[in-house]
Amino acid sequence: MVESYKIGEVAKQTGVGIETLRFYEKSGLLDRPSRTASGYRVYDASIVDRLAFIKKAQVLGFTLDEIRELIAHKRAGESPCKHVRAKVKSRLVELDERIRQMSLYREELAAELKQWEKKREVAGHVCGLIESSHIKHPAAMVGKFGKKQ
Repeated sequence: MVESYKIGEVAKQTGVGIETLRFYEKSGLLDRPSRTASGYRVYDASIVDRLAFIKKAQVLGFTLDEIRELIAHKRAGESPCKHVRAKVKSRLVELDERIRQMSLYREELAAELKQWEKKREVAGHVCGLIESSHIKHPAAMVGKFGKKQ
C-alpha cells in the first residue's frame, strides 16, 4: 500500500505552508496530486523529497524559476547537474564581485567615519556629516550578486 498524505499533513511534516504548497503546484514545482472523491489533495511520499530538494536549492541561492527549470530537465529525462554547476560557477563570480564592491564600500565608510570622529558635530539641513559625505560606493546601489539596481 502506498502512503498518502493530505495537504495539511504534508505542511506539518515539512514545515512548508499550505498556501506555499498550492503555489508550488500551480508554478509547476510540484506534480499535480491526485484527489479524493471529496476533492482533497492527496500526495504520495515523494512530496517530502521534492520539498527537501526545493529548500536545499533555495539555500544554495537558486530562484524558484531556476528550480523549475532544473525540475523540467529531470522530467525530460536529462540530468540537470551540468546546469547546476554552470549556475553556481556564475554565482561565485557574481559573489566575488559583490565582495569586492562591498570591501571598497567598507573602506570608504571607515575612512568617512574617521573624519566624522574628528569633526564631531557639523551643522546642516538635517545632519552635516551625511550631507558632506563623499562616499562613492553606495551599498544600496549594489543589489543581489553585485547587479546595479
